[in-house]
Amino acid sequence: MSERYGEAEVSRKTRETDIRVRIRLGSQEISVETGIGFFDHLLQAAGFHGRLGLGVTASGDLHVDYHHLVEDVGIVLGRAIRKAVGPDPAIERFASCTVPMDDALALVAIDVSGRGGAWFSETFAAGRVRDFDASLIREFFAALAREAGLTLHVRILSGEDTHHRLEAVFKAFGRALSAALSPRADGIPSTKGTLEGGDGSGGKS
Repeated sequence: MSERYGEAEVSRKTRETDIRVRIRLGSQEISVETGIGFFDHLLQAAGFHGRLGLGVTASGDLHVDYHHLVEDVGIVLGRAIRKAVGPDPAIERFASCTVPMDDALALVAIDVSGRGGAWFSETFAAGRVRDFDASLIREFFAALAREAGLTLHVRILSGEDTHHRLEAVFKAFGRALSAALSPRADGIPSTKGTLEGGDGSGGKS
């Protein structure tokens, strides 16, 4: 990434979903329409607090289930993040953020490693908000991390209210991602000289 404020637009259309995502790093211009109110709310929180310049337009077979659309938004958002950052960026790479929201406390840690993977606390998927199943957020982040090339750890440290737990996670994710993508002057943050992971070797860089 030649500058902090990378931009990308990515779209993906299948028989189940039709999704377009815009990223403008450093902007708080947020526009999200997925047809799932609570999911919109979570994405807006991540985009605003992370200054991701996030635009999401998504439609799909919501009459079947929310699963296809939520996971596919993760796929497209992950691809947009990777495209906005570009190959071998001179960025901070590692970042974490802990965010409280009333009873809830969430921790998100990120490594822009080029090797996508997501890990969650055991209690992460518990609960529902109206008709929204919290377990879908695990699928969202797993898809996003894989496509963006992020090593992502998500921990819910406390909290009983599912709305608060998930909103704290998304705010923490936005802020951690923004910090991880901050530029640094001393080049690519890897002893290998590259962040081009994804070869399945699991080697560290």
